[in-house]
Parts: sequence; C-alpha cells; structure tokens
Amino acid sequence: MGWESSLAWGRIPGRPEAEDSLHELRELAQGAGARIVGSLLQRSPQPDPATLLGRGKLNEARSAAHAAAADLIIFDNDLTPTQLRNLERELDRRVIDRTQLILDIFAGRARSREGQLQVELAQLNYRLPRLGGRGAELSRLGGGIGTRGPGEQQLEVDRRRLRARIRALDAAIEKVRRQRALHRARRRDHQFLTVALVGYTNAGKSTLFNALTSASVLTSARLFATLDPTVRALPVPSRRPVLLSDTVGFIQKLPPHLVAAFRATLEELEDASLLLHVSDASDARHESQDSAVEGLLETLKVASTPRLHVWNKLDLVDPSGRKRLPAGPRDVPVSARTGEGLEFLLARIDDSLAEDPLIEAEVELSPADGESLALLHRSGVVLSTGYDEQRVTVRARVCKSVWDRLQRAGQKRVSGQ
Repeated sequence: MGWESSLAWGRIPGRPEAEDSLHELRELAQGAGARIVGSLLQRSPQPDPATLLGRGKLNEARSAAHAAAADLIIFDNDLTPTQLRNLERELDRRVIDRTQLILDIFAGRARSREGQLQVELAQLNYRLPRLGGRGAELSRLGGGIGTRGPGEQQLEVDRRRLRARIRALDAAIEKVRRQRALHRARRRDHQFLTVALVGYTNAGKSTLFNALTSASVLTSARLFATLDPTVRALPVPSRRPVLLSDTVGFIQKLPPHLVAAFRATLEELEDASLLLHVSDASDARHESQDSAVEGLLETLKVASTPRLHVWNKLDLVDPSGRKRLPAGPRDVPVSARTGEGLEFLLARIDDSLAEDPLIEAEVELSPADGESLALLHRSGVVLSTGYDEQRVTVRARVCKSVWDRLQRAGQKRVSGQ
C-alpha cells in the first residue's frame, strides 16, 4: 500500500468489545501496509448524523492527526457518503472506513480471475452510492423549453459506467456460479462427500488444510491470507472419497457487498456434508469471533449443516487453558502446526459423515473380478480375504455408496452390519 502513516479510529458506542474491535482494525490496517501512528476511541449513545463524531472529539482527532503527520484516517464504522465527505473536509485528511479497508485488502490478495471479479464487484457496489455531484437535473439533454442543458454531466457518466461494469461483472460471476454448480454435480455423481473449513480469519484454516491433505496452500499470519477456495482429497480412515474445501476467513462486520460478491464461492458450503468450524484456541477473543462466524453461517443458510468445532493452535495454549476448552462430543482440539490431534480429527470426520454411513459387510466375488476387489481396497478397509476355487470372500468396512455400487454390479451379499 505504501502509506507512510495513518490514524486508526474506532467508535463503538459503549460496547465492552470496543477495544477488541479497534485492535482488529489496527491488524487490518497493518496488513494493508499502513503504519499506525495513533488511535482514538469514542463511546457515545448517539452518533452525529453529519460527522459521526461529536464536535470535541472531531477537534481532538484533527489535532492528533496533524501532530502525527498522518495522511489517512480509518474509521471502524461504516460511513455514509455524506459523513465521508464531511469528515474529509473537517479533518483535512483522506478518510476511509472499515469496509473500504477490507475491500482494499481483498483487492490486493485475490489471485484467481474468479476472486478478482468478486472483489471488483464488491468495490463497485461500495463506490456507486458514494459518487459525489449535483444530481440528475443536469444529467440529460432536456426535451422542453428551459430544460436544454449542456448534456450529460461527469457524475452521471461515472454512474452509468459503474452500472454497466457491475452488470458485466454480475454476468461473469453468474457464469462462475454455473461452472461451480457443474463441478459440484460431478462430485455428487462420483459420490464424493465434501467437508468445508470455515472460521474466523487467521484461525489457522489453511495450515490445517495443508496438514490434513499434504497440500501447499499459502499460509500467513496476515488477516485474509486465503481468498481463493481450494479443494483437495481428504484421506479419512475408511478411505471413502472425501474432499476438503478451504474457504475465505470470516470477520466481524464483514461488508455485505463482499458477502454478496463472494456468494459464488461461498455456495461451496451449501453442498458440504460437514463443516469444520476452526477457532484459534489461543485467542482470548475467540468467543466473539465464533459468534461472528455463527452469524454469517446463518446468513448463508448453512447453520443447520452438521459441524465439528476444531480448536486449533493447541500448541500455544498452556495446560490450564487446555482444561478450559469445551470438551463436548463435537469439539476436537488440535494443533495443525505440530500435528497433535489430527488423527483423532480424521476419525471424527469419518464418523460424522452420516450422509454416506460406513457399513461392515461380507461379499462374494468371482476370482476373475479384480475390479471389484480393487474397489474395496481403494475405497474401504479390507478386514479379511478368503479364497477357494470358485469364489473370493471379502469382509470389508466401506461406505454405503460403495456397497450399493457392488450390489448394482451383481455381487451377492453374505452378511453385513
């Protein structure tokens, strides 16, 4: 970003988590390349509709920004177009809000064409209502006496261009949605189950993804290091075909434009058989972060999907902290960095995939039917194999879809459970 300095600003009326939100704003700003030179926090029951801040705090912010030679002021609140213009005039500095900061970070980190389209759409939907100008009275050539003006004004030109680009991006992203729907349909046709990682940004999802799948997805301590979803095979103990999907991290007050723009990507969650909600067990703020994730899962209408809560970064938690972690049937403590708990997590994932339950069965195969025997070894766990001149008897633990496939191929079931 190249900002030499900035003044982070947070205004959260009287909430106990105000300092946490301001701390997170600081992390976001630093992740975008800013050097923080100061911060101010105002608690007020009633924000000023014109400038958000009271007159006294506005003067304090102006003096602090000038004294620190800040060239940018970042507000933790979303600012209306009017507030943005008034604040820049009053503070004599460039002003942005939390949404614009997050959009800027996303723009700098989107690598795939799909991610870039989604970020640009969110940016344009944010910018459109914030274009300043005189309005529509001078925007078109008039049709009567006294209405003939100089023609279309620059404001209307800008708005028209933005709307045209938004329509083009909507069409491109709709094409992405259709392509993703086809990919999901193919996975279902091949009886692949999908497990999706969700969680707060910087909870260690990508590190966990790499540890479970032996992939090499970028990992970083920066917020929003992962924007482009990645799918890899997940080697569960039963050997059934399971895919693991890494997704963009969530955050409190995630801009609605961003959620809407990334819907094509987040729709991957809709077909997931199981969600792994990853939390940073070492972060004292994990309760509020988990609440933000829950809210977004509700918004995306996937809150009812079966879920395991994965408490990551166990290596950073002291013994007393470990004892305080939830220990319910759906809670799994792990360390993606050291590998602690990963085998148990894979077993829990396997057991939780109720859509395609595991069964233990015995089948009779022709000695010449190497294909079915290979399927059992590839997609299940062979427990025993017996041979005679006319048949091969195999006892295996496989998922029901594989068993159904064997039945369709004309195999005879001897016993199962």
